[in-house]
Amino acid sequence: MSAAEQKTIEPLKRELPGSVKRFAWLCLALGIVVMGAAYGVDAKRSAFNNILLLLFLASIGSGSIFLIALEYVGGAVWSVPIRRVTEFIAGITPVVPLVAVPLLANLHEVFYWTHTESVLADHVLAGKSPYLNVPFFIFRFLLIFALWSLFYLLFFRNSTRQDISRSQRLTRRNIRLGAIFLPVFAVTITITAVDWAMSLEPHWYSTIFGVYYFSGTVLAAIAATTLLVVLFQESGFFSLLVRDHLYSLGALLFAFINFWAYIAFSQFLLIWYANLPEETFWFMARWKGGWEYFSVFLILVHFVVPYFALLAQDAKMNAKRLKIMSVWILVAHFCDLYWLVMPTYSESFFVGWMEIGYPFLAVGIVLIVLMVMLRRHNLIPIGDPKLERGLSFRL
Repeated sequence: MSAAEQKTIEPLKRELPGSVKRFAWLCLALGIVVMGAAYGVDAKRSAFNNILLLLFLASIGSGSIFLIALEYVGGAVWSVPIRRVTEFIAGITPVVPLVAVPLLANLHEVFYWTHTESVLADHVLAGKSPYLNVPFFIFRFLLIFALWSLFYLLFFRNSTRQDISRSQRLTRRNIRLGAIFLPVFAVTITITAVDWAMSLEPHWYSTIFGVYYFSGTVLAAIAATTLLVVLFQESGFFSLLVRDHLYSLGALLFAFINFWAYIAFSQFLLIWYANLPEETFWFMARWKGGWEYFSVFLILVHFVVPYFALLAQDAKMNAKRLKIMSVWILVAHFCDLYWLVMPTYSESFFVGWMEIGYPFLAVGIVLIVLMVMLRRHNLIPIGDPKLERGLSFRL
């Protein structure tokens, strides 16, 4: 890398535009007001929306940590210049437990297995009670987010310290951390999916459900990273990136769109083929009361549209299309989580002010975390020994 290029990328602490900052605080304030009002009006419905918000933010945050670990373990080069963006997004992970505070006080409203009388009268739930009980549930939740936050802080500390020291030893530390984190993540993301989504219907089970949530989690994290990279590039922050970097992000989006569809279809096919009542009732609930239309809509919005939108090679490196499809995929992921959670609350499809208001809180949290990170840290990991190769990356 030439001295001129080095000067161009150092330092890179940025400020979001004033309009974006005001929008972030507005979204946060609106989201908090909606949450407070929702719990006051209908605690049960609000708690279901709270679960949806929790799963959405947890997926983006933890999925971003997974991408960080994957880069280090896989020795990827092309993603080094944009890794700090993923690190910034992963910064929401330690904040996510705050979203669950009102929810933890209303577990009885949403989880059937918290009703002692019902459990005692049901031999299936009685057999699951050593796992499905409130103290152990809360312990698992706190432990999982403590582990995710710890790994994130260690990854990020080593990465930012490298901006100053330029030591390759910090890269090796993160490689070892990544190797430990990946199996930990495999277990904890599955537990999160089972605890907060599958246990809403405690009689239902699916051995592939954890992988299903994982596929949507990683896809959402890639979409969030892609969206910010494109926006930053349009703002002149990433002037050194080329279309090859965008193509790699587009290819990852396309790959995980297909992976999500494959896992979703596999789960449905195995349950349909076995035709066991204790499994099929979960899908049957999503094929009546208007949910059948939403199920078809989900297939279209989460797979068909993004698949064909990103199928062509040129589409994967088209900044405008990547930006649009990243937003599309994030919305589709939210719809997917809505499809997983809300049929337990209502047999009929519905959307109201709570369902519209809660996403504003998610947007506000992400933007404010991003605003703080941009102000305090370099946008590019300038001390990473692979940065020059990453900027010179060509397919």
